[in-house]
Amino acid sequence: MKLERIIADSGAVLVSGPADLEISSICSDSRKVTAGSLFIAVKGYANDGHRYIAKAINLGAAAILYEDENALQEQLAQVNGAVPALIRTENSRHTLALTAANFYDHPSRKLTLVGITGTNGKTTTVTLLYRLFNRLGYHCGLLSTIANYVGSHSFEAKNTTSDPITINALLNDMVNEGCGYCFMEVSSIGMEQERVSGLDFKVGIFSNLTHDHLDYHKTFAEYLRCKKLFFDQLGPEAFAITNIDDRNGMVMMQNTKAQIVTCSCRSMADHTCRIVEESFDGMLLRFDGVESWSRLIGQHNAYNLLAIYTAALVLGERQEEVLVALSALESAPGRLENIAGPDDRNVVIDYAHTPDALDNVLKTLKEIAPERQLICVFGCGGDRDKTKRPEMAQIAEKWCDRIVVTSDNSRTEKTADIMADIKAGFDLSGRAKSLFIEDREEAIRTAIMISQQGSTILLAGKGHETYQIIGTETRHFDEKEIVRGIFENMK
Repeated sequence: MKLERIIADSGAVLVSGPADLEISSICSDSRKVTAGSLFIAVKGYANDGHRYIAKAINLGAAAILYEDENALQEQLAQVNGAVPALIRTENSRHTLALTAANFYDHPSRKLTLVGITGTNGKTTTVTLLYRLFNRLGYHCGLLSTIANYVGSHSFEAKNTTSDPITINALLNDMVNEGCGYCFMEVSSIGMEQERVSGLDFKVGIFSNLTHDHLDYHKTFAEYLRCKKLFFDQLGPEAFAITNIDDRNGMVMMQNTKAQIVTCSCRSMADHTCRIVEESFDGMLLRFDGVESWSRLIGQHNAYNLLAIYTAALVLGERQEEVLVALSALESAPGRLENIAGPDDRNVVIDYAHTPDALDNVLKTLKEIAPERQLICVFGCGGDRDKTKRPEMAQIAEKWCDRIVVTSDNSRTEKTADIMADIKAGFDLSGRAKSLFIEDREEAIRTAIMISQQGSTILLAGKGHETYQIIGTETRHFDEKEIVRGIFENMK
């Protein structure tokens, strides 16, 4: 593709070199540069791409897009030979997203792109939307925390919201595979870093907003602002679906140009859902007055299902067909996954790693079976928001009969220090019913061994993850494998 077409309307200006230069690829990672590439130097959260301009040129980059003039000149001084075409921009993040969309010929305009943002429920909602629309007979794509799918082909997901080049490349693959829909998680960090700029969303969904990512955003107000950007950028032909039971549900809609559609599990709205009955096997729900069974459990999943139902209706699907398809869906991996054990014990694995998510899951498990002993195994991630650690302790203390505090992904923090932050949130009664075991596998084993017949044991925080990060090492760690092994030895 010609350089002039790639940088058109991206905020970039060609400083030197031919506009009709043929570009073979675009990249912001110098390790991916090949002959004929456009290398875009982005100032990242932990690194600065300007430091690798000389390397990119030596690898054969045909053009360099940059933001920092001084950094560029320092790098050019290290280059022996011809200088490639140079393009200047005031905002390399923004330009990266728009050039990625240009390079792949705006694939988001060639299918129906549905995005969801919020603190909790994003993965479950997009995964079930993907499964629902497949059941309704459509060829679909999925961009999520767990995995990316082009049709039925799975690709590893490294972030909740990938970088703009990866997103547009995957969307382009979906278009080429004949996908008509793509369902995508949109994170606050992804919005702040302009990873979805230039994408044409047909539907945007807001789930909820609670405490998370304050290590990055610093304040809740900034976290909210970044979430709200998603709806501010929707076009007038799009639909904005919002959960009005969340106190920020209508705040998100204040500046949107999209058509607003409200949903609620508690009050009047365009679309409503109520729980009629609930057990470990599922829920009987009433959507807009029509009853339907779901295999999912919990009030938070009623909200997720309502968002899915609402999105399907605004996309033109028939209510009856949507409810039939919804009733056949199972939860996303690592979301309230139940493993039955001996003596009527149940181990539930859930990704809950925020105070609100943990509260939702524990409340659900207690309300479904108030007579059962409830044990929770949880930790908190290292090098992440520390303020939520004592909050999660208080929530576990409120709902649980026994608690086992352990490691999560400790990363470069000492697990003992993280556990101490959690311990600070307990009062005397909370500490009395808590155990502190650094090794997570041993913590799981202990929780099962101290459980009574008919107990429910929640393993919170890891969910779908099959690894654990301790220090800089990523180790294989699959809680489902561990639990099944323990149960097998108990027979």
